[in-house]
Amino acid sequence: MRTARFVLDPAFTVGEVDPRLFGSFVEHLGRCVYTGVFEPGHPSADAEGLRTDVLDLVRELGVTAVRYPGGNFVSGYAWEDSVGPAEERPRRLDPAWRSTETNRFGLAEFIGFVRRIGPGAEPMMAVNLGTRGVAEALALQEYANHPFGTARSDLRIAHGDKDPFGIRLWCLGNEMDGPWQTGHKTAEEYGRLAAETARAMRQIEPGLELVACGSSGQGMATFAAWEATVLEHTYDLVDHISLHAYYEETDGDRDSFLASAVDMESFIENVVATCDHVGARLKSPKRISLSFDEWNVWYQRRPNPHPVEDWQEAPRLLEDVYTVTDAVVLGSLLIGLLRHADRVAVACLAQLVNVIAPIMTEPGGPAWRQTTFHPFAQTSRYGRGYVLDVRVDSPTYTTGRYGEADLLHATAVRAEDGSVTVFAVNRSRTEALPLEVALGRTGLTRVVGHSALADADPDAVNSRDDPERVTPHPVEGTTLRDGTLGAVLEPLSWNMIRLA
Repeated sequence: MRTARFVLDPAFTVGEVDPRLFGSFVEHLGRCVYTGVFEPGHPSADAEGLRTDVLDLVRELGVTAVRYPGGNFVSGYAWEDSVGPAEERPRRLDPAWRSTETNRFGLAEFIGFVRRIGPGAEPMMAVNLGTRGVAEALALQEYANHPFGTARSDLRIAHGDKDPFGIRLWCLGNEMDGPWQTGHKTAEEYGRLAAETARAMRQIEPGLELVACGSSGQGMATFAAWEATVLEHTYDLVDHISLHAYYEETDGDRDSFLASAVDMESFIENVVATCDHVGARLKSPKRISLSFDEWNVWYQRRPNPHPVEDWQEAPRLLEDVYTVTDAVVLGSLLIGLLRHADRVAVACLAQLVNVIAPIMTEPGGPAWRQTTFHPFAQTSRYGRGYVLDVRVDSPTYTTGRYGEADLLHATAVRAEDGSVTVFAVNRSRTEALPLEVALGRTGLTRVVGHSALADADPDAVNSRDDPERVTPHPVEGTTLRDGTLGAVLEPLSWNMIRLA
């Protein structure tokens, strides 16, 4: 195998990593909330019904922002149902997932959950622009954020929350381009509604950060035209536009699946081009950022192995079990996000617990880490600082979907103390990949550590019975001599190399 190479120089950076790149997503879907983050009566539950075993794993995962309450769920959501005494809250039908919503876990419980994660996490609240509009968004904003002295802020206080929730980051609806969405709209209809909602919310709190709905995927027939129309209406009123993308292996084409980040990076670059085109047309000096607030590996074509009837409470939906291969792809997607840190300000791994999630639980039982937990946790911990401009010289391989793709996918992040962490994926399923990195003027002198997630069985998984089957392991033999890093990346592997 030919050696892959790249050069690191602290003078050449992509941009600073926004900590919210390591966000996640809690939707009222399946068991994400009920028996996921919230299970009163569980042996680990605290006084609020939150599972402390799950909280410990969420902190270890390093989640920095939590998007809520959807997702498709939000387009039929009445926030008023989720506040006040839990025993008085109404049961509702959720048309998005054909489930029954009890509202036992509501707005205050969500804010309490985010606060329990710690000061490094913040809420990201979505408003319903599917079946509702400006008035309901303003009512929710007043209840959540106004200190006191109005009907809705005083109602929050009467419900036991004296202090405002202080939600700064808001999504203006969800996937409104999708025909599956309750209240689906054309780009023109949504753009006008999003602009009206943003303008009204800013009249109350000018400093909010607002996310307009972009396309639900690059493959949508309306892609790019949707973004252009929506931004024509909202460009000076919002801060971010959203992107959503999910990836899965189809028809046994694992080589293309391993190159999924090729599509992700193309998606990002095409949305950036569209945003900047609209900005140029409007002669605006403002630059729109991206909120990649749904992304993951998701096997949408697989049948659900669990029997589910319509209108169940918290049915077992979308409980994908992730393999080593899935973890390598997820790590590559994280690399793709970091490589565009100059424009991606927020990103949310969808979702957090049980539903296409890095954390799994059993009702009344344990919680454990899926394989995909590990690349995310490592990147959230060590991917803070400035992303260096990495341009790889790599051997390539042929994929059915993306043509020629690099076997090496990599990035590097320089921390405030000058240390550097290299994140790298070897997409070859059969061969180790030699790597050389010229460290130039970085001032780095030693390898702190090299860990890899790889396995002789690319389909190995973690489970309730064997929760530690797949974990990162130390790699020996990685060197730093004469200003050059030398390493060998195992076949089909996710790698983290720390240098100081």
